[in-house]
Amino acid sequence: MTFPWHLYLMAAVYIFAGIMHFIKPKAYLRIMPRYIPHPKLMVSLSGIAEILLGIGLCIPAFKDLSIYGIIAMLAVFLLVHFYMLSGKKASAGIPKWILVLRLPLQLGLMYWAYWYLQF
Repeated sequence: MTFPWHLYLMAAVYIFAGIMHFIKPKAYLRIMPRYIPHPKLMVSLSGIAEILLGIGLCIPAFKDLSIYGIIAMLAVFLLVHFYMLSGKKASAGIPKWILVLRLPLQLGLMYWAYWYLQF
């Protein structure tokens, strides 16, 4: 079965994002909420999850499960987005207007994933 090219684009985006967790872990550690234990482990686990879910999108038997996993992962990542809005240090120097725009973007990414359940 062949999927639309944009599903493969989504897969590539998540695989790339996951790899970046290992190339630039400090960037992810800076935005990790302080209340989450073992931040280095969580950055690694979230990177692995993004890579595996991205690969899963390309395998027909795992596509739908990967979509649900991506939606759940993005929902959990909302915690990071809200945390970054909580103060200047938490924002990692990113302007507040960009942080606010990331919230609907996150919801859009969830819908983008959900939309592929029809294929």
